[in-house]
Amino acid sequence: MLVRLLYASRAVDNSAEAIDGILAQSRSHNPSGGITGILCYGGGIFLQAIEGGRMPVSQLYGIIQRDPRHKDVVLLHYEEITERRFGGWTMGQVNVAKINTSILLKYAERPELDPYGVSGRVSLALLEELMATASIIGRA
Repeated sequence: MLVRLLYASRAVDNSAEAIDGILAQSRSHNPSGGITGILCYGGGIFLQAIEGGRMPVSQLYGIIQRDPRHKDVVLLHYEEITERRFGGWTMGQVNVAKINTSILLKYAERPELDPYGVSGRVSLALLEELMATASIIGRA
């Protein structure tokens, strides 16, 4: 059974090296668990969708909750799915430098990434639109 999980967290260390380390670890570990997904990072906030089997996704989310590189981890959305939306990525990254602020304003009060201030469905819609309109770094 496939599931999709969407969560938000705040980075403890906002340096490029720390963010790159999280992506590198995801890209090296996710394929063996059948995990795919996409990560959006901006303003110290992660918005991440992960897809895969129920147990591997649940286990990965538990690891993320205990990861000292993340704080304020919040589950935004969880659903059973019939197909992957992010199947082409072991962990893609939305290029936040290319985000049009009008897209952010479409889903939030201010032109900034703030999944804590909107519903999980709104965050997923934002992520889908960002994926469709922004550059994706690190495909598979």
